[in-house]
Amino acid sequence: MDTASALADAEPRAFWLDTPDRPASRPALQGSARAELAVVGGGFSGLWTALLAKERDPGREVILLEGERIGWAASGRNGGFCAASLTHGEANGRDRFPQEYPILDRLGRQNLDEIQQAVRKYTIDCDFRLTGSLDVATEPYQVDHLRGIASQDSFLDRDAVRSELDSPTYLAGIWDREGTALVNPAALAWGLAAAAEAAGVRIVEHSPVIGISQSGNGLRLRTLGGATVQADKVALGTNAFPALVRRLRLYTVPVYDYALMTEPLSQAQLDSIGWRNRQGVSDSGNQFHYYRLTADNRILWGGYDAIYHFGRKIRAAYDQRPATFHKLAEHFFRTFPQLEGLAFTHRWGGAIDTCTRFFAFYGTAFGGRAAYALGYTGLGVGATRFGANVMLDLLSGERTERTELDIVRKKPLPFPPEPLAFAGIQATRWSLARADRNDGERNLWLRTLDRLGLGFDS
Repeated sequence: MDTASALADAEPRAFWLDTPDRPASRPALQGSARAELAVVGGGFSGLWTALLAKERDPGREVILLEGERIGWAASGRNGGFCAASLTHGEANGRDRFPQEYPILDRLGRQNLDEIQQAVRKYTIDCDFRLTGSLDVATEPYQVDHLRGIASQDSFLDRDAVRSELDSPTYLAGIWDREGTALVNPAALAWGLAAAAEAAGVRIVEHSPVIGISQSGNGLRLRTLGGATVQADKVALGTNAFPALVRRLRLYTVPVYDYALMTEPLSQAQLDSIGWRNRQGVSDSGNQFHYYRLTADNRILWGGYDAIYHFGRKIRAAYDQRPATFHKLAEHFFRTFPQLEGLAFTHRWGGAIDTCTRFFAFYGTAFGGRAAYALGYTGLGVGATRFGANVMLDLLSGERTERTELDIVRKKPLPFPPEPLAFAGIQATRWSLARADRNDGERNLWLRTLDRLGLGFDS
């Protein structure tokens, strides 16, 4: 199909945020404010932290500062895959923390259960569905890999996987029935904000925090507009944006991810592909696609390209990348040729905070008065709630099961400064694409990264 025709009327904005249901904008902070806990960032990380802080201590004064709008960045632009995994998959977790992995698996599943409970408790209308996920093989070498990691009842041969979702590209699959829920991510963020405000959290928008410093027995936050907040403790959930604690800035890089959204499928179109169980799906390449159905039977189709810009730059212009959108559209119709003629209504991108172990790291600064959780690498829809609890545990100064974990006590290796960061990331992208073309064979560069503990096989 002509991808230009399919993309011709696609709006250059995130589908989830393009709705009349979006809450009204909150005013910016004026003057000065005082709180026991100040939370920086109005995405999932900050929202969960603020809400959980009030659940732990309803009388605590909590203020949340967002630089733009609640959920406007990664939290409102992602695919809505809410995973139990805290480690970007079992293989990555076992490779890096083999002794601790059983605990991490249990805590991750408990965290997903508690997210579902919170959605019910606060009546958050975010289309939360515990669908599970399909991991599909589209190349012969991937079949053996999936068979090797599948549990006894999760492996699906060619016919079985195509009975779940019919694509001529599928050769096999794994259905993890319990480890992933799908949500409308922007609606989840807005619902968490409403719940936090109902609990007494003060939320201000359009108030980017540009500085943090010690002040008396607490910390002082300074916003771009000149307003200030004096707080006893601070939780930092700044995602891909430059860390307020300068020593952390080499630990993450912003990588741009892109997605398309189709128009709603007709019943005949939906029947042509199946998908009765509505699982979230990803394929098994290093450069992988992720996709899912929405409540009104659109298909969100994203991934594959992961673009890093020299100097760790984050710019609104990077949210649109026509070459990637055309590539994604081409791949979509190759996967589902029976949907030829379907049009895309939205195209967008956004920055993900990536670290060298590919899942979040944690810590404190300013003598324990500030805590941070960063580096979610696209896994933040679910794992940010766990990270929020870690930050609150660290700020409390108490030893908990979470704070004793090695994943909390140890940090990943930082990225090098420029120009080495750009060169290394580009070499890795080229090598991963080459491996996808060569039956998964990893070249010397990737094998070296593996030996250094920096490799990742999606």
